[in-house]
Amino acid sequence: MDCIFCKIINGEIPSNIVYEDDVVSVFLDVNPQADGHSLIVPKKHYNNVLDCDDQTLSHVQEVVKKLYPIYRDRLGCEGLTLIQNNDYGQEVKHYHMHLIPRYADDDLHLETKLQTKNIQEIFDKLK
Repeated sequence: MDCIFCKIINGEIPSNIVYEDDVVSVFLDVNPQADGHSLIVPKKHYNNVLDCDDQTLSHVQEVVKKLYPIYRDRLGCEGLTLIQNNDYGQEVKHYHMHLIPRYADDDLHLETKLQTKNIQEIFDKLK
């Protein structure tokens, strides 16, 4: 498989691993949006959230809860943004969660205002 995350997990590509267990590896993003920007990556290859089993998804959230206080205490971040893309917008087709520490002065604007259809019309399509 030619997956960059699988290569990192297998030790073929060097990385800065900040946490690891039997299920996931957490390493610093090489193109960070903030100090401490990390990726939680399952060691087993899953393309996206639909491929990922419930136990792994749950474990990823447990790791978020474990790491957030560490990032807050050691990096001095004041918040944490979690991002997980699927298919369109997903650069690496291996399920992963972004942990982006937030700082009061980070000037990071992850919120994008999109022109959208009427909220009621969208709601009617989804209900």
